[in-house]
Parts: sequence; C-alpha cells; structure tokens
Amino acid sequence: MIPTIQDNSNPQASAGATALSENKPVIAFIGAGNMAEAVIGGLYASGHPSTHLRFSEPFDARREYMESKFPQCMSTTDNNKVIDGADVVILAVKPQVLRQVVSDLKFTDTNVLIISIAAGIKTEHILRWLETPQPVVRCMPNTPALIGEGAVGLYATESVNDAQRDTTVGIMSAVAKRVMWVDKEAAIDTITAMSGSGPAYYFLFMEAMTNAGVAAGLTPEEANDLTVQTCLGAAKMAQQSEDDLATLRKKVTSPNGTTEAALKTMEAANIRQIIHDGVFSAERRSREIADEMGRDQ
Repeated sequence: MIPTIQDNSNPQASAGATALSENKPVIAFIGAGNMAEAVIGGLYASGHPSTHLRFSEPFDARREYMESKFPQCMSTTDNNKVIDGADVVILAVKPQVLRQVVSDLKFTDTNVLIISIAAGIKTEHILRWLETPQPVVRCMPNTPALIGEGAVGLYATESVNDAQRDTTVGIMSAVAKRVMWVDKEAAIDTITAMSGSGPAYYFLFMEAMTNAGVAAGLTPEEANDLTVQTCLGAAKMAQQSEDDLATLRKKVTSPNGTTEAALKTMEAANIRQIIHDGVFSAERRSREIADEMGRDQ
C-alpha cells in the first residue's frame, strides 16, 4: 500500500514530505469513468499527491464532474498531453475503443509503464497497436474495487521490471484487498470468471435467498438485511478462519438438522455442477471476447 504523507508544520518534516511526494510516480489515466475515479480516489486517500495524478476524458459532463471532485489533478481531452511526462499510463477506456486510443498514443520514453484495465484485451494486441515497445501490465479488477474491497488479477509482459511491478501493486492496493500476479496471461480469463464475474454469482444467490425469505413470510427489507449480513458474516469467517471452506461448511451442518436438509436439496439439484459450468462458461467467453477485440479489422 502506498504510504500516507504526513502534513507537518515542522520545516524538516515538510521537506521530507516534499521529497517523498517527488518520488511518487506521475500517473495518467486515459478515460475517467467509475473505475478510474475509484483508483484516483483511493490513491489520493492513501497519500499520493494529487499533483501526480492526471486524467483525460472526452465527455464534457464527466470531465467537469471529475474536475470538481479532484480539482488539483490535471485534466484534458488530449490523450497525448496527459501522457507527456507520466511514469504510468492507465488505460481505463471501453474495450471497443481501446485499439484506436492506443494506436494514437505517441510515447517519447519506452520505459513508461502501461496498465490496461480494459476487459478482454490481450497484452499482445496492445503491443501490436503501440508505435513504441512499452512495458505492459494487464489488470482484471472487479466491481467491489469501487468501494475499496476489490480483488485484482495482474499479468506482466517480460519488459516490466520489479520496480514497475511494485508500483502496479501499490496502485491497485488503493482499491483492492487482494492483488494477485499470474505467470500466464491465459489465467486472466480464469480470474475474469472467478472474481471479475463472481460478484454477480453472489448477487444472484442473495437475490434468490431473499426471495425465498419473502415467500416464507418475511418482509422484503427483513429478508434482504438477513441475507446480506449472513453473506458478509460468512465471507469474513472464511477470510479469518484457519479452517478451509469445506470444514467451515461441515461445522454449520448438524446431522439431521436444518442446514443438512437445505444442503441435501441443493446437492440433489446438482448445485456444484451448475456453479462449475457457470465459471467455465465465463472463462470460455472471456477468451472469445479477447480474440474478437484483438482481431484486425
């Protein structure tokens, strides 16, 4: 995690803070949507100087909103202006426009780190579209990153050095509780299927559980509150316990009890296979999208 800069009136402390600020990378965001907003906000809250954060955004309303929220950050509509002098460039645009955006970039320094959070775009495609060879990291965040509870998967090309890996982790740790590197880019498709699409799986389960509670006589508010808190509590137990998931499940399941009755019904409906098939369907579709997005037109 990027350390917080302390604001002290002591001149020596202030000089130290200034030096620390100067050592922070200049990070440029191309695209200022929700994920860019979350990362900028997370970095700013963790002590990254706003003068080292900048963004480009073509849509006036969105750019003006971001300017009002982060008034000290440089903003522009010019992508090449925003990357000038940057140490890190984060591609935060929709996958459909990434090829054109990347093709138009003019880098004068081939050591500027590019981090792409555009879903489904392989690093080989980004490198092909660039005019100059740059170190590239492909990042797969998930929507809980918007509230600082994200899980992020990362893959780096060979030219990404150790310092740049550390920088990437520092940036993503501003919005994620779990940051994971993978050695093979194909694993990003698995991460997409697990944590990228995963929140929707849990929302579906919670939606069904809430509906069942209402059908059994609870109010929608009561059923929703119980469902969400139960999910949150179970997740925290899984996170903090030394037991694995199977052991935790068994500890809740008394012989001939209510939990066993519920689980038997779910197992009879083949719930494990349904979840398995769903994850593999998402992984397969992730690969298909990557191939489609990277195809030459």
